[in-house]
Amino acid sequence: MCLGIPMKILAIDQFMARCEAKGIERDVSLFMLQDEPVEVGDYVVVHVGYAIQKMSEAEAIIAWQVYDEMLSLDEQTQVE
Repeated sequence: MCLGIPMKILAIDQFMARCEAKGIERDVSLFMLQDEPVEVGDYVVVHVGYAIQKMSEAEAIIAWQVYDEMLSLDEQTQVE
């Protein structure tokens, strides 16, 4: 299963961006988004270190709500 993580762009240096999600920062390649303009403050889906798609803030929030729910359910099943 592949999982893309929504992250907010904090800084851009050519084809690299510093991104943040849930307090964790990572350097992310923007190489795959060469044809799509991205700016500081935009949200992107990150998979194995590459931004693969631009997304809205609302989409990022919804995705994190789903991920948080999945993690909560996983924790509950491990306790039982």
